[in-house]
Amino acid sequence: MKNILCFVAAVIFTMNLAIASGIEADIKEFATREYPNDPQMQQYTYKKQISAYHYLSTVQDTELKEFSLREYPNDYAMQKYTYDKQLAAKRYMKSVDDTEVKKFSLREYPYDYSMQKYTYDKQLSAKMYMKTVEDAEVKTFSIREYPYDYSMQKYTYDKQLSAKEYMESVPNQDAKNKVSREYPYDHSMQKYIYDRIAY
Repeated sequence: MKNILCFVAAVIFTMNLAIASGIEADIKEFATREYPNDPQMQQYTYKKQISAYHYLSTVQDTELKEFSLREYPNDYAMQKYTYDKQLAAKRYMKSVDDTEVKKFSLREYPYDYSMQKYTYDKQLSAKMYMKTVEDAEVKTFSIREYPYDYSMQKYTYDKQLSAKEYMESVPNQDAKNKVSREYPYDHSMQKYIYDRIAY
């Protein structure tokens, strides 16, 4: 029994050495490909890739490890960077408070925590902004256009408000009346058509 265990341990050890040797060779090839004429950068890249490979062999979150591998199948340093970024974003998304904005972010990017975080922050900032705006008519238009997307509400509101202020200052009353009749609620379209027909 002891002999069998020793044999199995020796086989596993030999297999691990062969795998490690193959990975080292792959990493050397990667470093040479990246910097074919710069041995110093090859050495730096090799060390960075080996360090990242060892780091990735210790990580716990298999979902994020697989995501990172899919993103950068041949680059351990970028896998490590992606893994760390995704892990931080995953922790962040567990702590957020606004469930409506969180649901939107998860729906947009179900497998990418980094993009969930980016979307959540952008949407939440836009949601807060939309609570402070003063032009009720333009706000209503923006919400009607994008009822679930605060970022697009903000973009639409700013664009519409700018166009509304522009249309209030234009000199050609006939052209202004015409476009206002055609697009009574869309100041951006009023401005666009007015600029085409008034000059």
